[in-house]
Amino acid sequence: MSAPVQTGQTGPVDASGKAADLELARAYDAASTVPDPEVPCVTVADLGILRGVTRDADGRIVVRLTPTYSGCPAVIAIEMAVQTALLEAGVSARVERVISPAWTTDWITKEGREKLRAYGIAPPAGSSGGRRAFFAEDVIACPRCGSSRTTKISEFGSTACKAHYRCDACAEPFDYFKCI
Repeated sequence: MSAPVQTGQTGPVDASGKAADLELARAYDAASTVPDPEVPCVTVADLGILRGVTRDADGRIVVRLTPTYSGCPAVIAIEMAVQTALLEAGVSARVERVISPAWTTDWITKEGREKLRAYGIAPPAGSSGGRRAFFAEDVIACPRCGSSRTTKISEFGSTACKAHYRCDACAEPFDYFKCI
């Protein structure tokens, strides 16, 4: 089985630093551009749910995705969108759902966090290591004005993985992507 493809300064490279299979790189590039259907400002790569693109023992390309949580209603839509992107890129590949290790907000890229903030969603504060990380945020800054004077309105926002807040400084409501 091939090592997962990463993009490097000089083009696609595998984990050993050797030139990667260009078809794997094309598959990764196609899959990585698929937006999340619930939060379209970020891609599956930004969220860290694109776990890897490899070849199986038979040489077939396998794209591995980890859902944000096992009950995520968008998981089928994401898998289908990735499959469509692969086909449109001329890549024959199998999409595989990987549930272990479980996804964590720690996997959201720095770019993904900035995209969330620019979209008006406060990115996760802290890391997911604590036992109560899902419900125990410290101070959540407003993604619009940056104020830390915010109030939680509801433990659940537009999706189960977000809480709903209001900024006391600019009076704007916003979602907070909980630390999971």
